[in-house]
Amino acid sequence: MFSFFKKRTHVDHMEWLGVDMHSHLLPGIDDGATDMPQSVGFIKKLNELGFQKLLCTPHIFSELYPNTPDTIQAALDCTRLALKAAQVEVEIGAGAEYMINDTFKVSNDLVSLPKKHLLIEMSYLSEMPNIEQVIFNLQVKGYVVILAHPERYNFYFERHQRFHRFKEMGVLFQLNLLSVCGYYGKEVKKLSEYLLQKNYYDLAGTDLHHDKHLQVLTQEIQTGRLFNKIGHVGFKNRELFF
Repeated sequence: MFSFFKKRTHVDHMEWLGVDMHSHLLPGIDDGATDMPQSVGFIKKLNELGFQKLLCTPHIFSELYPNTPDTIQAALDCTRLALKAAQVEVEIGAGAEYMINDTFKVSNDLVSLPKKHLLIEMSYLSEMPNIEQVIFNLQVKGYVVILAHPERYNFYFERHQRFHRFKEMGVLFQLNLLSVCGYYGKEVKKLSEYLLQKNYYDLAGTDLHHDKHLQVLTQEIQTGRLFNKIGHVGFKNRELFF
């Protein structure tokens, strides 16, 4: 059972989590890092904060970010070269964050994280009507489905039974680190605390897009506040992705 009354310890790094498995660090292919200097800067800072491995998950959303395995791999290769030139020694990899909407197609060649873990999201406006069927179809293909930042879907604020159903289906939940800090608002913070109490989160990630995210995240980490909030949760980032 998650408790908010753990003994407070000043831990000002992210080595306890180790792997950031949700971020938008690859340059110029979605609404994350805009260019290579910014990408390298973000990665360098996250490494300094204690992340030993970074898994980039650019959006795949046909209407806005029609990324493919080729565009993602090309951006990853260029970023690795830039990191080597900048003498930043940190392991990076890539998956994707798929928008589940009417244009999403289940297939055998989706861009997944290691061991066929597939990160998905929905619109913040309304639940995808057939989301359970999509999840089932993905599982039939052998994917382990991860629902990105479930605490941010406002249509679930008063519908907690949907979370119970997803967990029954074997869906993994990923927490945005900034959610517990109140960055996205009081309701998101409240829902993240509920899901933590239920022990529903399996993974955590920065979901880093821009300078403001990095600024707030750095402050929360270096003051020790983030560790005191969630440092004792049994996230599986290292177990699954290191």
